[in-house]
Amino acid sequence: MQSDNTVSIRFADEFEEKLYRLSKRFRNIRSDVQPIIEQLQQGNIVGDRISGLGEEYIVYKVRVRNSNIQKGKSGGYRLIYQLESPTSILLLTIYSKSDQEDIAANEIRNILADFDSEEG
Repeated sequence: MQSDNTVSIRFADEFEEKLYRLSKRFRNIRSDVQPIIEQLQQGNIVGDRISGLGEEYIVYKVRVRNSNIQKGKSGGYRLIYQLESPTSILLLTIYSKSDQEDIAANEIRNILADFDSEEG
């Protein structure tokens, strides 16, 4: 049974910039990503945990279907998010699998450091 407590979703500047850039090429990206955001808000942890970041960062990668191309989830987007607490999630970045094969752990650390300096 789901609890009534929704999880707050925050957006790193990196995520918003990448989403905006991708929306120029892929018109449906926002509607493609929306179901994932709704799942996260309901407290569902989706995707696979990214290793190599140590215990301090709990970061996941989610495969998201790109409805603008006919390749399914494998050729779609990758949404990277940090589970900050049971009630707070930070969307770090998003990229198209056709543009970028994978994301390195140090790249994720840099995004987290940039976000921490924005907050500070």
